[in-house]
Amino acid sequence: MAQTPAPPAAPPKPTWEPRRPLRPFPWLRPTIRIRLTLLYGGMFLIAGILLLSIIYLLAAQALNLGNEPLFKLLPDSKVQLTSNECPGLTPGLSANEANTLLDACMNHQRELALDSLLRRSLLALLGLSVVAFAFGYAMAGRVLSPLGRITRTAQQVAGSDLSRRIELDGPDDELKELADTFDEMLDRLARAFDAQRRFVANASHELRTPLAINRTLLEVQLSDPAASPEVAQLGRALLATNERSEQLVEGLLLLARSDNEILDRKPVDLAEVASRAVNQVREEAEAKGLELRGGLAPVVVQGNGVLLERIALNLVQNAVRYNTEDGWVEVTTEAVPGQALLVVSNTGPVVPAYEVDNIFEPFRRLRTERTGSDKGVGLGLSIVRSVARAHGGRITAEPREGGGLVMRVTLPV
Repeated sequence: MAQTPAPPAAPPKPTWEPRRPLRPFPWLRPTIRIRLTLLYGGMFLIAGILLLSIIYLLAAQALNLGNEPLFKLLPDSKVQLTSNECPGLTPGLSANEANTLLDACMNHQRELALDSLLRRSLLALLGLSVVAFAFGYAMAGRVLSPLGRITRTAQQVAGSDLSRRIELDGPDDELKELADTFDEMLDRLARAFDAQRRFVANASHELRTPLAINRTLLEVQLSDPAASPEVAQLGRALLATNERSEQLVEGLLLLARSDNEILDRKPVDLAEVASRAVNQVREEAEAKGLELRGGLAPVVVQGNGVLLERIALNLVQNAVRYNTEDGWVEVTTEAVPGQALLVVSNTGPVVPAYEVDNIFEPFRRLRTERTGSDKGVGLGLSIVRSVARAHGGRITAEPREGGGLVMRVTLPV
């Protein structure tokens, strides 16, 4: 009998966050303002260098054209020195020697004049470059101030404050057109979210009411002592089906609500949330012979306590239900720099690494007994991921060596 080939090993997961590249020097981020400043200042600097070069060349050419001496010393000429700029010119020199020395002194004076012109021009260019860069930085900030306003509004909207608008004043240019387009997009988003909230509220009432009526009728029928065994068995089966439908509806509604960012945030102790979740599943774990263990260190996060408790409860319930006999479940909370960590580990069947990501999708099941249809509705981990994202966190899953999973929920403090 041919053996089934082993599944391919999953590639190692990256240890860095792809959406947040590491920056060795974050303060050197090339913002648009810095780039415009460098553009304005660089153009001024290049223009200044070209202008200085042209002035220097024209001055050198003018000095060369006027470098011919206006007189020459003839033999037996008498000259009276009035300056010490040419110290070699002394009485007793012949006319030719005096003329040669006079030419050398004039060339020397010409070089000194050009050097002085170059030094003063460079100092002036340096001072004007500093002024130009400062002026360019100020002008770039003034021109880009509407973009900063748009960015700040977008950051506030990212926190689900859809009531914010840019309402940019000023000339009817490209930036105002961008701001107006952004405001129109926010209006459409606000209407869409309002419609979604109304739908969730209406669906919550319309779906829960008939299921609650069915459950009441079935419980009344099952409490009738005159009911036949066949009717009682049918009633229990229908009651289990109705309970499963109620769980599905509750899961769908919670998933729809948790897809949005949490607005009403309060301090919540993650250790207390995890402890309450463990207490709720303790009876079920003891019935299966599972050991509940772990260490819960106090760590406070900002969020919704009910939804955070749902995270812990769903993870612990999955760890208990998809476990092996005489296994264990470990729940820990700890504080890491800037973050709070909730870890739920458990023994259980072996989960292939290449199928781990599927368990976070709604109604997606693995091809193992871990997600058997009789143990849930397939929304638990989808709700956990959605709630974690709504709190600005994330969840990761890793297969344990020997079976089971390690779930890590990271939330910002």
